[in-house]
Amino acid sequence: MAWSTRELADLAGTTVNTIRHYHRLGLLDVPERRYNGYKEYEVRHLVCLLRIRRLVDLGVPLSQIGDVSAGGGGTPDALRELDAELAARIERLQQARSDIAVILRDNAPADAPAGFESVASRLSETDSSIIHIYKQLYDEDAIADVRKMVEADTDAVGADIDALPADADEATRQQLVERLAPILARNLIDYPWLSDPAAHLSTSKHVTQQTLVEVMVELYNPAQLDVLARASILAREQLPSALDEHGDAG
Repeated sequence: MAWSTRELADLAGTTVNTIRHYHRLGLLDVPERRYNGYKEYEVRHLVCLLRIRRLVDLGVPLSQIGDVSAGGGGTPDALRELDAELAARIERLQQARSDIAVILRDNAPADAPAGFESVASRLSETDSSIIHIYKQLYDEDAIADVRKMVEADTDAVGADIDALPADADEATRQQLVERLAPILARNLIDYPWLSDPAAHLSTSKHVTQQTLVEVMVELYNPAQLDVLARASILAREQLPSALDEHGDAG
């Protein structure tokens, strides 16, 4: 019994192009041709092809199939490595499914920062961009605190700053500074690491600082940067009285 390339592909549940690819890689021998020029596959070719398909289904890379199918001493190690890769892939897929469920539950944008789906409606495009970058620069504890800050922020000052034009007048800027400063002061009290975040960095201090400078310049216009800088200074000036109020409240 002999088969054509098409018949062999159908028997093995694959395609003609796949068989040709295996020929090019040297995984499957090229058979003799009939008098009419067509290849003539035999049982040994079918068995070889089915063995290759089995290993492919297991996830063995084509580049390793020759070694694995030969059953050399390294085969168990190769399979263990493959199993570890598959386990990691399954974990990633399970996490992706979990994330998708949260996104659907909270009706959040698909590209919302992970963990911020429930507050995504409060985030401006700039806020979302910055949080994505924060997640690369800070550890999980710091990001959890950032999420708490977003959840606790019910003031519309963030939206007003986002809408601030580059040529905003001084009165408008000052008003925003005075609204933002107490919020920043409260955050400095509730999250002391903000004053010295070194312990919560995921990368070097230099890279973090350099990245944040680039981010701020790119995402904020001059008026917004002015408000943020002045509000930060004012917040630190207000910190002693804010601490007193915090102590009285305690």
